[in-house]
Amino acid sequence: MRIVSLVPSLTLTLFDFGLDATSIVGRTPWCIHPAEGVADVPVVGGTKTPTLSKIKAAEPDLVVMDRDENPKAVYEWCQEQGFETFVCHVQHPSDVPDMLRELGQAVNRTEQAEVWASGIETMLSDNEPSTQRIGLPLIWHQPLMAANGNTYAGNMLSCTGFQVPKIDPDGTGYPEVDAATIVKHGITDIFLSSEPHDFTVEEGQSLFNVLQGLTPNPPRVHHIDGEDLTCCLLYTSPSPRDKRQSRMPSSA
Repeated sequence: MRIVSLVPSLTLTLFDFGLDATSIVGRTPWCIHPAEGVADVPVVGGTKTPTLSKIKAAEPDLVVMDRDENPKAVYEWCQEQGFETFVCHVQHPSDVPDMLRELGQAVNRTEQAEVWASGIETMLSDNEPSTQRIGLPLIWHQPLMAANGNTYAGNMLSCTGFQVPKIDPDGTGYPEVDAATIVKHGITDIFLSSEPHDFTVEEGQSLFNVLQGLTPNPPRVHHIDGEDLTCCLLYTSPSPRDKRQSRMPSSA
């Protein structure tokens, strides 16, 4: 089987299933894990802007996509070309096990997929969330943008015991925020992600100083690895990785 993956996390998942560069024949430049595996896989373009001619030249039996990560036009093109597609769409870590089973079936790795799916189910069942603290992941700096509680990143954080507010429930899931908004929603903990924007210590301190001027109980500021917000093998929320030039998330 020849597979082109346009989803960084699912590229890693395919390798975790035991596939290698003999089967995975195309990836995005953001598919960087596992480093020793993807080095031998040709790049076919970004998650938002893949080079269609390169996908076609790879002669895939399957194109792995995510509903939010990849444009609908690319999916429609794959359909027109007669390429089979696997389209992922998860919004909560609890959605991941069944998605892994479906992907495993699509790539003939059902046993390997079951091992990962069962492990995640066990991990989630062992979780005992608390509702004492209100957390907010920040993902972008100009403008300051957060991940809502209805995004995968927000739901991932909620699995660790935090409440995550839906600041703009009718929006994209990634609202622009400012210090006043953070105070208004009673945020107790701010999480500064390393991706898509790698927040510096200075940026964190600057934000804390502003908040300290607005409230006697400013939220704690934590610097975290952005991949921690997309664990369970997924980077499924709409990704700004292909949008670094525009400095805007696409819609994690």
